[in-house]
Amino acid sequence: MPSAKTTAAALGLTAVLVVGAAPAASAADPDTHVASTAALAGVDYDTWRHDVAAVVAEARPYIEARAENAGREKQAIVLDIDNSSLETDFHPFWELPTPAIADVRALVRDAHARGVAVFFVTARPGIIYSLTDWNLKKAGYPVDGLYVRSLPDLFAEVSAYKTEKRAEIEAKGYTIIANIGNNTTDLVGGHAERAFKLPDYGGKLS
Repeated sequence: MPSAKTTAAALGLTAVLVVGAAPAASAADPDTHVASTAALAGVDYDTWRHDVAAVVAEARPYIEARAENAGREKQAIVLDIDNSSLETDFHPFWELPTPAIADVRALVRDAHARGVAVFFVTARPGIIYSLTDWNLKKAGYPVDGLYVRSLPDLFAEVSAYKTEKRAEIEAKGYTIIANIGNNTTDLVGGHAERAFKLPDYGGKLS
């Protein structure tokens, strides 16, 4: 079953499709992070960015080395979206587009420039596929594929769903050299050479 956080985020994003987005706050507005879901959960934005950067610094040399030795191999990286690619819990849902996590975006762009395909596998429901695709591209991500949950998937274990989608990517001939997410459900189940876990502080981030 989807978590309460996932359901709330999905409903909030769906509401945007119906009522439209409110004017975005200035990036320099300190209230943007102070009033965020993450702040209410006791997660400091600057600490989180520092911890994310540490994981990216670990992933970067590995991805660069693998891409350099790719030969004719079709390579891919797979990413979760919320708080793994986008700063979801650090911005109100109506402030669209949700900004990218800068360090992760830089890593992904560099990998893509080296010929690595970029796939996103998210627990978001299919009803917000178009919005999610638009947000990722607007935030500056290359998108070679985006997988969202169909109605039957919403009643399955998230980890099983994400494992199945990685297997589908492999079936297309790709070697998944890295899988990046902030929750264990993003990473368990194999079908990736390496997994890199971003911080979620014991489930405080969705």
